[in-house]
Amino acid sequence: MPTHPHRGKFITLEGLDGCGKSTQLERLAAVLRADGFSVVTTREPGGTETGEKIRKLLLDTATSGLSPLSELALMFASRAQHIKEVIQPALAEGRIVLCDRFTDSSEAYQGGGRKLGSEAVLALHRILCGGLQPELTILMDSELAASVDRARRRNQARTAGSSSGESDENRFEHESRAFFERVRTAYLAIAAREPQRVVVVDARGTAEDTHKQIVEIVRRKLKLAAKTA
Repeated sequence: MPTHPHRGKFITLEGLDGCGKSTQLERLAAVLRADGFSVVTTREPGGTETGEKIRKLLLDTATSGLSPLSELALMFASRAQHIKEVIQPALAEGRIVLCDRFTDSSEAYQGGGRKLGSEAVLALHRILCGGLQPELTILMDSELAASVDRARRRNQARTAGSSSGESDENRFEHESRAFFERVRTAYLAIAAREPQRVVVVDARGTAEDTHKQIVEIVRRKLKLAAKTA
């Protein structure tokens, strides 16, 4: 595959379940495409055929007894495949990759929430991901209880509307408030450690307010002037 003279940009969105990441990612993609950029949108866990199978295993409430280390290993198995199949090829072609979650999620959820610590997560990232880092990470900081309640309602509605036997994605939403407090604390620690990469956006306002903040940050930090001017 020929390498594009200009490597693409890798942008990730992070935050608690139910904070509105998926909606904001699609809205940002629409703006960047309107500006003339080639954009790939993807998600973790998932993003590839193999990754989506792992996602089903990880998020389905029917998956019980999964140890925190097994959970972390599966997250990275999905991620390694995702980088090889989707992220690296798109970046080599000079495209913008927008990803809903990346390694920061593992550090927050498994490192913080599951109390595995950052060291194991960062070591796996170096080994399995070659240390690939986004140019920019948007951390959507939201009110904890409201976000988790929204995620639970969304996943329950999706499950109710699906055919019988189809998996739900409620496994993490069954965790305690203390779990999500640890996740949020870990996210904010990452942002404090890597201020050049991670920008915290207050996502407690309207979706429109959040969208405007994100677009402004992306354009300013990555110097993305519209190609269609």
